[in-house]
Amino acid sequence: MIAAAVFVIFPLCLAIAAFSDLFTMTIPNRASIILAIAFLGVATLAGMPLFVMGMHLAAAFSVLAVCFVLFALSIMGGGDAKLLASTSLWFGFDPALVEFLVYVGIFGGIASFVILLIRTQAHVILAVGLPIPNSILLAKKIPYGIAIAAGGFIAFPSSPLFIAALESLK
Repeated sequence: MIAAAVFVIFPLCLAIAAFSDLFTMTIPNRASIILAIAFLGVATLAGMPLFVMGMHLAAAFSVLAVCFVLFALSIMGGGDAKLLASTSLWFGFDPALVEFLVYVGIFGGIASFVILLIRTQAHVILAVGLPIPNSILLAKKIPYGIAIAAGGFIAFPSSPLFIAALESLK
């Protein structure tokens, strides 16, 4: 049961956040809330020691603090900040957190470049009628939830709970 929760909840919440950000330029709060609550439940059921859970919470709050500064400077959206922090909760202060954040940065850079390139050709894309969401063509923001989800998907196999869930299946 724990393995099923780990393998379903984390990727599903990230996928919902990414698709929502792509089409509406918003990330539903419920995705971040479910990620946080599910982590606490799964970690407890998996027998994660309280100290380790505390370190996971400290990692998430550290990421949230940095994101809060970026939000205050209008560099990052609030939904992106909450999603990044709640996703970081699943990685804790572990090398997997660094891996996750590096992947988010890489995918964020690629997504930003591609979206900005698309926006330079928005008039052509609209004239031809290509099926690209208006949020990509016309918004002033970058849907960073896509990069957070992609980074999470790639780094997730290195996360402590993913590894523990695999061990429980053996």
